[in-house]
Amino acid sequence: MPQELSKQATSYKPKKGESYMSSRQLLHFRHILEGIKVELGQDIDLTVHTMQDEATIFADPNDRATQESDMALELRNRDRERKLIKKIDETIAKIDTGDYGYCDSCGIEIGLKGLEARPTATLCIDCKTLDEIREKQVAK
Repeated sequence: MPQELSKQATSYKPKKGESYMSSRQLLHFRHILEGIKVELGQDIDLTVHTMQDEATIFADPNDRATQESDMALELRNRDRERKLIKKIDETIAKIDTGDYGYCDSCGIEIGLKGLEARPTATLCIDCKTLDEIREKQVAK
């Protein structure tokens, strides 16, 4: 799973006096993001080939329903992964423009630990918490 890949990556240890989002830090996060993207692409390719290979017409309606349900679940998962790839591409573009690592809402640093936990994060913990509270209020 892509989340496992980011956890396997070594934690970034900044050098004493190193500025936030230095070129070394940006390279570290680019490496993590590109690794996740490659793994997602491989998963998508594998799913397509598996679905083509396993496309069988079952005589039993229950077997056919199970196969269709499994395929629908796989397609939903791959759609989520496709959206994550798009978000990774947007995040890599932010690295290229120098906007990576800063909150889109308030502009403060997201922090190395927060970015290692979620490399595609766009909000600091405070803004994300407020965003989630607003979502809960609207949902009620």
